[in-house]
Amino acid sequence: MTPVGPIAHAGGSKGSVTAETAVVLPAVVVMLAAALWGVAAVGAQLECVDAARMGARAASRGESLERVRGGVLAAAPAGAHVMVTRSAEVTRVEVSASVRPRWGASLPAVTVRATAVSATEPGAER
Repeated sequence: MTPVGPIAHAGGSKGSVTAETAVVLPAVVVMLAAALWGVAAVGAQLECVDAARMGARAASRGESLERVRGGVLAAAPAGAHVMVTRSAEVTRVEVSASVRPRWGASLPAVTVRATAVSATEPGAER
């Protein structure tokens, strides 16, 4: 039997892999950058959650609010904002931070927030 139609030569696709890689590589880099930014935002969110919980526990036990704020700021991401309120019934700590990737200072920031509420122990509201 004889082959029907044109016969492709193995050498006819030289350079096509290079061209395809050149087209796909920027998209892969953008996807990787977006994934890394997402991981950074989730990490900052977890830091805010941990800091808020720690602060709520400390404030509900009766520690001074200034000391609680200092501890929360130490555990929270850099530049975080902290609000601590304590009443006779509940203690509430709110932490928020703007997250921007270190490698992309011109990119917009994402704000992450966390709130923790704890029952105030008797005599701690002073």
